[in-house]
Amino acid sequence: MSEAKFAGARLTGAEILWATLEGEGVREVFGYPGGAILPAYDALRKFPIRHILVRHEQGAVHMADGYARALGKIGVAVATSGPGATNMVTGIATAMMDSIPLLCITGQVSSKVLGSDAFQEIDITGITLPVTKHNYVVTRAEDLAPALREAILVAKSGRPGPVLVDITKDAQQGSAIYDFAAAAPRPHRPHPMLRAEAESILKAAELIRAAKRPIIFAGHGMIQSGAREQVLALAERLQIPVASTLLGLGGFPASHPLSLGMMGMHGEAWVNHAIQQSDLLIACGMRFDDRVTGSLPTYAPNAKKIHIEIDPAEINKNVKVDVALIGDLAEVLEILLPHLAPRSGGESPWLREVYAMKGECAVRDIQNLPDNGHLYAAHVMNDLWHATSGKAIVVTDVGQHQMWEAQYYKHEEPRTLITSGGLGTMGFALPAAIGAKVACPEKEVWVVAGDGGFQMTAAELSTIAQENLDLNIAVINNGYLGMVRQWQEFFYDKNYESSPILSPDYVKLAEAHGIPGVAVRTRAEVLPAVNAARQRKGPFLINFLVEKEDSVYPMIAAGSALHEMIRRPDSNPLIETAEDR
Repeated sequence: MSEAKFAGARLTGAEILWATLEGEGVREVFGYPGGAILPAYDALRKFPIRHILVRHEQGAVHMADGYARALGKIGVAVATSGPGATNMVTGIATAMMDSIPLLCITGQVSSKVLGSDAFQEIDITGITLPVTKHNYVVTRAEDLAPALREAILVAKSGRPGPVLVDITKDAQQGSAIYDFAAAAPRPHRPHPMLRAEAESILKAAELIRAAKRPIIFAGHGMIQSGAREQVLALAERLQIPVASTLLGLGGFPASHPLSLGMMGMHGEAWVNHAIQQSDLLIACGMRFDDRVTGSLPTYAPNAKKIHIEIDPAEINKNVKVDVALIGDLAEVLEILLPHLAPRSGGESPWLREVYAMKGECAVRDIQNLPDNGHLYAAHVMNDLWHATSGKAIVVTDVGQHQMWEAQYYKHEEPRTLITSGGLGTMGFALPAAIGAKVACPEKEVWVVAGDGGFQMTAAELSTIAQENLDLNIAVINNGYLGMVRQWQEFFYDKNYESSPILSPDYVKLAEAHGIPGVAVRTRAEVLPAVNAARQRKGPFLINFLVEKEDSVYPMIAAGSALHEMIRRPDSNPLIETAEDR
């Protein structure tokens, strides 16, 4: 390891950069060279760190993001100053919204000309301050190792997030004595641990024991915390059904009898009805965002609320709760569970009621979609799920296909759905899947992208070809910016202004990069194409030409209550209200 090999040696700042990253366990980085970061690239050849050359710096951050989500470790992206740095901003904001640990490294002009509007100078720390956990400007070689080690700690600790380190060119070219151990950051001081006898723990246990209609919410924090075992124990011990957020899918096994599926704007109808009728919500590592709650004044009106969350800033931010348990989810549940005895008496009346709602509400089941010569995106997702036995890592873009994937691809394991949740970043899927495949080369990885988002980062096909990644790509091509078109259909009198989108021939585009592909127009062609992709070593693209004006159901209109769902594909969609029920 470099920290031992170079301990006490005089190194350039560029060498200190890579030696420190190697010492922190970094083995892969995603980046694009340029003048202000060139000294670092010159030194890279001396270190056993794999560099993946991207085609756009936004792609570098999305790749690092996908890497971090798939592996549960920090992802690293590198860019030069000026436009190289500013191209990273969307990726950094994506990671910030979804709490993904990233280290973003940018080159900067020499400290002697900082503030002079030198060529490709930009205040990237000022620009990224709102979308990073913290950021640093390093102007001296001797400050590099401490800044990098602290940045990595900050990115990973507590609620994870992106951190940016901006390094001037003279800091890379200067030299200093390298001491990895001496550069160790101060120990992180987490929030005081809850005690078993704490008032909040006892009150939470009391609410859970008294509840007749409880629901557990499995959020992204369940995956980040590694709390699958503890949430399973809570659900099974007390026979409580479990609903998932979009980013929580896979945290709780989809096939488990207590799993309800996804909640919220495009969630399962029975889940949203159950939430509205519940008397206790146990929120595990989630933030009650608007896509989950719908109209706040009407949200779960009769339910007490327990919020288990690592970030105190999320408590009572959107939804007022009765008990807040602040801390790491797995650790909090380990303290809470001994206070809860197993529930006896078999299946509860509440579970029977929820299961009955599930049976009555399953109106958009895959079997109800006709196989009439038209290819529906839901068919593609369902067949992909069956072909892969639900075991692939699926990386989606943002839009209709993202919701169809969440509805029809049943995730059994954590970190098998990678998607942009909070920011909703189109163009995320292709580069993020590259990061996921680099992180988990032994796993099957699928890109699922719409024709709109795919075109935003399609240049990364060249990265896939250059790295010869065994990565499968499914383009869900309906000729529209599909979710925009759906909103225009429902709420703007079908005025499809600027939502039709022209696409290239994606098969020919892939072939131009040396990647084979096939176009699919009917359901009968889906499985043969998917199997062909799975059997081939190396990248493969499938252009699924699906129904153009299909919509995602259920859907909750912005500002509507959780139970007010557009449920059926009518020309005048039915809004089901509490009175209708």
